Amino acid sequence: MTTPQEELLPGTRRALMHRIAVAQTEGRAPSLVAAVVRGGETVWTGARTSVEGHAPDEDVQYRIGSITKTFTAVLVLRLRDEGVLGLSDPVEEYLPGTGAGGATIAELLAHSGGLAAETPGPWWERTPGSLRPELSDVLGERPLLHPAGRRFHYSNPGYALLGAVVEKLRNASWEDVLRREVLEPLGLHRTSVRSKAPHAGGWAVHPWADVLLPEPLEDLGRMAPAGQLWSTAGDLARFAAFLIEGDEQVLSAASLREMRTPAAPVEAADVASGYAYCLGLELRHQDGRALMGHTGSLPGFLACLTASVADDVSAVVLANCTSGPAPFTVAADLVRIVAEAEPRIPAPWQPLREAEPTLLELVGQWYWGTNAFALRLSADGLFSLEPLSGTGRRSLFRPTGDGTWVGLEGYYAGEFLKPVRRPDGSLSHLDLGSFVFTRRPYDDRAPVPGGVDPEGWRGIG
Repeated sequence: MTTPQEELLPGTRRALMHRIAVAQTEGRAPSLVAAVVRGGETVWTGARTSVEGHAPDEDVQYRIGSITKTFTAVLVLRLRDEGVLGLSDPVEEYLPGTGAGGATIAELLAHSGGLAAETPGPWWERTPGSLRPELSDVLGERPLLHPAGRRFHYSNPGYALLGAVVEKLRNASWEDVLRREVLEPLGLHRTSVRSKAPHAGGWAVHPWADVLLPEPLEDLGRMAPAGQLWSTAGDLARFAAFLIEGDEQVLSAASLREMRTPAAPVEAADVASGYAYCLGLELRHQDGRALMGHTGSLPGFLACLTASVADDVSAVVLANCTSGPAPFTVAADLVRIVAEAEPRIPAPWQPLREAEPTLLELVGQWYWGTNAFALRLSADGLFSLEPLSGTGRRSLFRPTGDGTWVGLEGYYAGEFLKPVRRPDGSLSHLDLGSFVFTRRPYDDRAPVPGGVDPEGWRGIG
């Protein structure tokens, strides 16, 4: 997967190296390694270290913390795609007696199930998982803090439950299922539940002095699906490419688009900051672009994987310190540097191989009331409906096979677009979720709801 770094211009490579050098120095990180992916391939890697000699490369393992949740979410979506579970199923259907109430699989994926953020007892990230051998030890006596589905409240125990669902339905450990169904098919041979040499040690850096303290490296037990994994910049670069493109061996591009769609209610502060949580992925708006991915942290480690699907650029940042550099900010900057310095070159325009006359009859200008819209047919066989004013409701539509089209995004997602013809076969109007679109504003030849004044359009004199 790794390609020569000369694919990026020298100025771009220097800007990337400068950014991580500033992050490592100002963040006082013992080491920091990063990678950039474009077009499904790693096009740049870089590292900085406080130790003399060879800096860590893209093959050195770091703990990735909550990026583990994205891997767990992929396993759950695989079960959904196979028809083994439904996202709207209550988790109690698979794990009776947990006390998780009516929280659904989707709500656990999106952190809207109402569960507590952390486990009861000592801080689970710095203590052995043997202290919490059962799900009841993870959830405690009061697992629910909020009504399910009402608000976004990040929950690490929620992902412990999802891991347990995977184990029950696959009749195997979460670790074995993950290795068999995700890591091996994607070639992520340096991603593992336990560390494999070479790997970085986790450090705490004193806030007021340039001295270090080693952090404990605990096995998280039942909490493993929420944050256990070790990985490398190289492996996470491959995983980033998968999250954009999909892989039919693991999860389709359509299911990954669903994973990238916001799925949890957001707080007012999240709206203002441009943050939303999806199904195992975070969505953030930074520098005018949408970035999907996940951050992660465990004592001694910081991590981030983020990607701009529109720019087809992803970045990975890993550091071995408890606090210091802001991994998302650094990763977002790496994406921005490449996207702005070397913008994506679009594929050549290609015409349709063939055009059905009945489809060409539908394209062009339509009116919903007095609002003008354009319906276009693209080479990929989709319709796009866009307001000519540039603002308002828009959507892509795909054919269903029965002469109707279904919306893929925005207000019209899931709504059906149906061409309606007169008895003589001529095109009358478009019906979009009960909205009537006509060729002329309030066309009196179409069944406009409420009718059209028979005197027609007029002045005020």
